[in-house]
Amino acid sequence: MMDRVLTRDRIDGDPMTFDARRGTRGNRQPNGRLMRWVNSLMTRRVRRSGGRMMMGLNTLVLTTVGRRSGVERANPLSWFPGPDGSWLVVASANGAVDNPAWYYNLAAHPDRARIDVDGDTIEVTAEHLHGADREQAWQEITTTAPRFAQYQRKTDRQLPVIRLTRRS
Repeated sequence: MMDRVLTRDRIDGDPMTFDARRGTRGNRQPNGRLMRWVNSLMTRRVRRSGGRMMMGLNTLVLTTVGRRSGVERANPLSWFPGPDGSWLVVASANGAVDNPAWYYNLAAHPDRARIDVDGDTIEVTAEHLHGADREQAWQEITTTAPRFAQYQRKTDRQLPVIRLTRRS
């Protein structure tokens, strides 16, 4: 079943897939009540501040639709400028063995996401970058924020880079 969710776009015939696999080593991914409370607190803070820099990085709130529950989930994330006004985010989970839950939500519903950034709420479509597009974006991200290269060294999975584009 997990493969079906992860390769949803391939089933539909689209060559761009959300196909990142779980690793075999990496940090423990934080979860539970404390993490939900911290995410909720940070989400409110980002929305109030309009996404001004936190810990030296631009921040947005990504709202996805749960792949199983159908319930909206909000996560504060660092973002990087992409081509043509898009936003790049990394499914790093601090170098955890598995991808964060929001990655799987985007895989199931890439066209049902929105972001809160710079005081605006914007409907977006998500695209998992591959090949040369991913490499170029990754180079820019790790130059701007070397901590993402550290996250990559902690795990053997390739950290997904996702491009969020304004939905027309």
